[in-house]
Amino acid sequence: METQVQQPTYQSVPPAFAPELEKPRLLGRIGTLDVRLAATRAEINAAQMLRYKVFVEEMGASLPVDAMQQKRDFDTIDRYCDHLLVLDTALGGQPETQIVGTYRLLRQDVAERYNGFYSQKEFDVADLVGRHRDQRFLELGRSCVLPAYRTRRTLEALWQGNWAYAVEHRIDVMFGCASFSGDKAYAHALPLSFLNQSVAARDEWAVRAIPGRGVSMDMMPVEAITPRAALAAMPPLVKGYLRLGALVSQEAVVDHAFRTTDILVILPVKQISGRYLNHYGADASRFIG
Repeated sequence: METQVQQPTYQSVPPAFAPELEKPRLLGRIGTLDVRLAATRAEINAAQMLRYKVFVEEMGASLPVDAMQQKRDFDTIDRYCDHLLVLDTALGGQPETQIVGTYRLLRQDVAERYNGFYSQKEFDVADLVGRHRDQRFLELGRSCVLPAYRTRRTLEALWQGNWAYAVEHRIDVMFGCASFSGDKAYAHALPLSFLNQSVAARDEWAVRAIPGRGVSMDMMPVEAITPRAALAAMPPLVKGYLRLGALVSQEAVVDHAFRTTDILVILPVKQISGRYLNHYGADASRFIG
């Protein structure tokens, strides 16, 4: 793995900057919502501005000085990721003004050419990947949606994009950090304990937090947990992962800069619920075209 990141070239997103492509390929369409990869630097900037609105203005995150001044959430990892967008075409105007949701996608082969995965800062992802050398990993990160679009339809559009991308790149395992708002882990004792007792990743999928950063999610006895209350206390994104069949880390990590409590979600493609594979289509074709 290289030790230095090159200057931004955006080379990991070939379709995005190829001048011969008049229109980027759709990964999905649900109603007026189009799902595709960012096609220009202006669109990537707009996605980063959306992230700033959600993470900083709404959630109170503290970013590096440059990011705060520019009102964009960006880091060096953005340079070699693909950026999934949900655009509401009913809004009119230029595409960058239509962006209502985004995900940051980082394939293993790309991460290994640069500085690795983002979530390696919190969890020992290198160990997890190293134990599955015959499988291709995809990191999902920086998920956010504008408040007015936090609906099931938008989440479905994001997942259509993720699934189409995973199929195209023959991904075997999707993973990434999912966040609970607030940097007091014990404030989420109920949902974290429920996750630990019901869907904790063990054995071949077990993953540990970086030494010194992990907080055990085994905070409450099983008899004190009401599943319905635990699910009600979870962010919609986490519940979405659970419906798909995801596993989670047994430890959480507090991110003080973003004021969140993070867990690592692991979703082997073979474990995705058949119900959802049928919904999106095994070849991701249902919402394309």
